[in-house]
Amino acid sequence: ESPHYLRELIRKTRSLTDKPFGVGVVLAFPHEKNIQVILDEKVAVLQVYWGECSEELVLKAHQSGVKVVPQVGSLDKANKAIYAGVDAIIVQGREAGGHVISQDALISLLPKVADLVGDRDIPVIAAGGIVDGRGYVAALALGAQGVCLGTRFLATQESRAHPTYKRKLVEFDRTEYTDVFGRARWPGAPHRVLYTPFFNDWKSLPPHQNEADQPVIGHSTIHDREIEIRRLAGTVPNVTATGDIEGMVMYAGQSVGLIKEILPAGEVVKRLVEEAQLLIKHKFGDILLTHS
Repeated sequence: ESPHYLRELIRKTRSLTDKPFGVGVVLAFPHEKNIQVILDEKVAVLQVYWGECSEELVLKAHQSGVKVVPQVGSLDKANKAIYAGVDAIIVQGREAGGHVISQDALISLLPKVADLVGDRDIPVIAAGGIVDGRGYVAALALGAQGVCLGTRFLATQESRAHPTYKRKLVEFDRTEYTDVFGRARWPGAPHRVLYTPFFNDWKSLPPHQNEADQPVIGHSTIHDREIEIRRLAGTVPNVTATGDIEGMVMYAGQSVGLIKEILPAGEVVKRLVEEAQLLIKHKFGDILLTHS
């Protein structure tokens, strides 16, 4: 945990915008101090992942005026989130990049969760394999009220991903669901990665081996601290990373092949909305006219 650093980041973000923003927390790791900072600073949204989004946590956040949005990968977890009193639900499909909590494709899981939520005032947000307006419209058709993009925003000018990582997101179009990275630090946490030459060489790593057995291949600054990166660690190369960058893990969702260029983040959002509007107006508008 890095509560002091997190507080600095929150206050710096506030100095840059008057819009609401959120902070994500992975519940699989120590998190109590970080969450307390988020609540003390009254950040608009606490987004939680990979752990139990309890009624107690939601109540505590609400008492501080903070909304809670968990990311779920199953109907059961969505149901528990609803009864914990959450404010929205992110539904992650197996297509997603990075650590994947879901075993189901978004196309089957999303409408199930939307039906489960029903007429409750809980927006459903789709995540996993969405990079453009087509994915946005598909998610809306399946019952979502919004979308959550990860890989597409990694490949933006503002992203703190290492330039080599960004370049690979444009260069490669194949991903793989695996567990070879970060086994020692985060066991039992499968992930989707770019199918790079490095991954091809190490994809058959025996189950008893992990990054603790491997040499240091680079360094990086994370949370204001310099860390070592071992081969097969789960640490992605950020802009500060040095060493064997191409030998580091590169998370990516299944639709990475649709990313053709590095864009400003604002342009990604602009195109996403414009493409979706055109699709709805022209393609789906024609369907409505044909059947009216």
